[in-house]
Amino acid sequence: MDIPDELTTGERIRLLRESRGMTREILAGMCGRGVDWLKKIETGERELRSNTLILRLAAALQISDASIITGAAGPAQTVPSGRLHHPGMPAIWDAVMNRRLIPSRPECPVDVAALQGRVDQTWELWHSSGHNRTEVARLLPKLIRDAEAAGRGLDGAERRAGLVALSDVYRLTGQATAYVAPAELAWVVADRALAAAQDADDPAAIAAAAWNMGNILRETSYPEEAMRVVTEAADLIRPHLDGAPDDWRGVYGALQLHAAVTAAREGRSGDAWRFWGVGDQVAKSLPAAYVHPSTVFGRANVDFHAVSVATDLRTAGKALNLADDLDPDAMPSVERRARLWVEVARGHLQRGDRTAALHVMQLSYTVGAETVEFTPSARSAVAELWRDAPRALRPEAARLAERIGLREAG
Repeated sequence: MDIPDELTTGERIRLLRESRGMTREILAGMCGRGVDWLKKIETGERELRSNTLILRLAAALQISDASIITGAAGPAQTVPSGRLHHPGMPAIWDAVMNRRLIPSRPECPVDVAALQGRVDQTWELWHSSGHNRTEVARLLPKLIRDAEAAGRGLDGAERRAGLVALSDVYRLTGQATAYVAPAELAWVVADRALAAAQDADDPAAIAAAAWNMGNILRETSYPEEAMRVVTEAADLIRPHLDGAPDDWRGVYGALQLHAAVTAAREGRSGDAWRFWGVGDQVAKSLPAAYVHPSTVFGRANVDFHAVSVATDLRTAGKALNLADDLDPDAMPSVERRARLWVEVARGHLQRGDRTAALHVMQLSYTVGAETVEFTPSARSAVAELWRDAPRALRPEAARLAERIGLREAG
């Protein structure tokens, strides 16, 4: 249908919705949001800034080009019909979804300590490799099956330790398959991680699994539920922190940072900085060089999250000033270093400096190619650069878009 150029994004959404005979309730529900949210978007009371939600609206409205909604000039922004493709997904799907109801008993006793060691090493690989999804995906199917056997083939304290390892494996699976796993697998993995931790009756494992569940909820546009899960987990582990191992405090701090980002994405500045402040205090209570093995909570990650919070609150000047004071090499996680540069690029885009944003996105790709290729915020930044970069820089922006699969070669 022909849409007048002068219409706002909200007016375009309303026109498209009504032309398809859809109520606000139906369209909002298909996007995982409330009716009041959609009404504010359509009336212009609320700005639609999330590229994820733009794509979700476009898919619900059966539009193949998201720029029809935004009215943006330039190349079309193709609406994906499904999750991003990764060659490691079929084997992981098979290991997760074809779990035997009556698993066979291992021929020899399971060495839980050795299993946990393998899990820890795979977490290290996730944070140290620029191609972390591909490398971790090769290891996950066997790790999942071995951890399932450990969780069922033991008794007493050994069984509890095996269940903690199983929860860790499913948390790692959730991280490694984020944005590439079908929705049903993502929810199964998150639920199994939490269930195994609860069966182990281990507060730190429950808190870590809740952190993982919060990621799934937030990225599927359930921010209120995500906030509830992580704050309940923080309440659960808080009474155990006095005299607890450092990693217990580390996961507690990670929950605070998760809540800070969730609040920031909802525009709740006071809550966002309050949660970040609690995380900052936790980091100060830990050894200076401390890093949580899976969430990488520590001094550097708290500082990195300050940039993310400022960017999500659209205070680009503050975000860039905070980033200027950071030493990226202080962060041991390659993935988090790449994501820091994505946040800096978003800050530059918010200020309209596309030249700086392109330079930083190229740096992010050099640091962690698969982080840029498979993270929605990074792909959105590259798509915006490809569409709106200065004429002299469009070939570079197009090459970056090609590398991460946003455009065909040639």
